[in-house]
Amino acid sequence: MSVSDPQAWNPADPRSRPNREQVLAGLRGTDAGGPELVQLLTPEGERVADERFDGHAADVDAETLKSLYRDMVLVRRADREGNALQRQGQLGIWVPLLGQEAAQIGAGRALLPTDMAFPSYREHGVAWCRGIDPTDLLGIFRGTDHGSWDPLEKRFHLYTIVIGNQCLNATGYAMGQRFEGRVGNGSDAPENAPDEATMCFFGDGATSQGDVHEGFVWAAAYDAPVVFYCQNNQWAISVPLERQTRVPLYERARGYGFPGVRVDGNDVIACLAVSRWALEECRSGNGPVLIEAYTYRMDAHTTSDDPSRYRLADELELWKLKDPIERVRVNLVREHGVDQAFFDSVAAEADELAARLREFCLNMPDPAPDRMFTEVYAEPSPLVEAQREEFLAYHASFSTEEA
Repeated sequence: MSVSDPQAWNPADPRSRPNREQVLAGLRGTDAGGPELVQLLTPEGERVADERFDGHAADVDAETLKSLYRDMVLVRRADREGNALQRQGQLGIWVPLLGQEAAQIGAGRALLPTDMAFPSYREHGVAWCRGIDPTDLLGIFRGTDHGSWDPLEKRFHLYTIVIGNQCLNATGYAMGQRFEGRVGNGSDAPENAPDEATMCFFGDGATSQGDVHEGFVWAAAYDAPVVFYCQNNQWAISVPLERQTRVPLYERARGYGFPGVRVDGNDVIACLAVSRWALEECRSGNGPVLIEAYTYRMDAHTTSDDPSRYRLADELELWKLKDPIERVRVNLVREHGVDQAFFDSVAAEADELAARLREFCLNMPDPAPDRMFTEVYAEPSPLVEAQREEFLAYHASFSTEEA
């Protein structure tokens, strides 16, 4: 049986699952991403050339690379602390990004201050690049708010929990950028309306959602300046990529009439370069672009997931050799002579961030009981206000009886 044979699939039936040999065979055939993969920094830390995108990474010198390394280390440390806080009962759930640091930092650092980003629920690294402190994410996963930042000020939308829905939001926003003349002006753009682009983040699992398809259709029809950034981490919870598509995900863009590129999602330089190119394409008025960042989810889908039930340890071990942070560290040492003092300082800063994150979480106040009524609509609603008053009266009487 081939893993791509069409058949009814029941995950509870072991006969319909790929066996160990099939999974390993598929992994060995795809873990390198294929010859079309854009890569500028190999897993061994060697800088390689790519004439298509080298120009978009020409400014990545030792200092820039050290900054990217710092971003990835700090984001990973904050992610690990979030994971630990959930296990200790301080958060209701946590969504790990372990292994996807390069994909997120590379794309996040490619965004200009005037660009807009629409995340799913795993983009802690992109949030970091947009100036959102990791403490601002905790309320979402503690269940006390939907996000505590101003999306327009940060140019970073609130997290989207509904799978793929952000693609519709991002496409609509990008259409507005085109309608308002914020695309294709080049050097003639007025200072108060520079060219802009939008970037939308989602995973490989979301590509099976209708919202993503609809976003692609509308973006193509209106030449919307939106970069669809798919982090293909190989698993949509327990569903492997082979169960979702017969072609590489980036090739789907051709069906909608815009370009698609597959980049090594564990290579922060390549992710930065390809994202810069794609965003420039959109700001120039050349319409949407699909980027498939070929990476791997090193941890569970969320803290409520057990990946050991559906994937093999062999697979994880192979991808550990492609660690996005380690390849940058090796390059900094071998090609730029960076000493241990730098790495120690970043590690110490990461520990300080984790300690601050933990202290903040442990001291987060509980929201007021009527908080559920205060953020329902953007404008006051007489119905909601009446419900709030009724709730407060009931709550007061209940408290009086207890006393």
